[in-house]
Amino acid sequence: MRQALIFAALVGIASILLAGCSSSPKAKSESEQATMASDSSAALTAFNNDDPSLKELMDKAVGYAIFPEVSKAGFIAGGSYGKGEVFENGTKVGWADITQGTFGLQAGAQTFSELILFLKPEELQKFKQGEFSFAGNVSAVAAKAGAAKTADASKGVVVFARTKGGLMAEASLGGQRFRFEPISSATTKPSAS
Repeated sequence: MRQALIFAALVGIASILLAGCSSSPKAKSESEQATMASDSSAALTAFNNDDPSLKELMDKAVGYAIFPEVSKAGFIAGGSYGKGEVFENGTKVGWADITQGTFGLQAGAQTFSELILFLKPEELQKFKQGEFSFAGNVSAVAAKAGAAKTADASKGVVVFARTKGGLMAEASLGGQRFRFEPISSATTKPSAS
């Protein structure tokens, strides 16, 4: 029975990850792109509302990636997927997605927003070139008042997570992989401050 549950969990997680890998990070239609832009702006506003000190750190950043909703689920094996937008010097430069597969002690489902600040140009370039992933020891700073002031920016990347719903007994970012798709023509500015 236990092996059947593990197998079913692995098949379900593999399906989530393959579905994410088969689609583009960019929303397909103009209306989906508008929805993603609105959701990204709302998520950024929520991060800033949770932690007003975040603005000072964002002003130092050369760019950021905002993922308004990342869905994560697991039972022994887990997976997550989400899409978002990427900004450089305040201008949208493209879209990105997150995929993650995990195995180990975990149970539950959760949705969260994720904000990745790039404080060094080379880290943003790695992200845009598809050479960026989080190691197993990386964890996000929970979005709350004053978190940005105490975040460790020494490695050039700071990650903030904001739980939207659900409960997950495991919350590491290790193993997250990212894909980036640049904007081919016009760029837009984010509407959140």
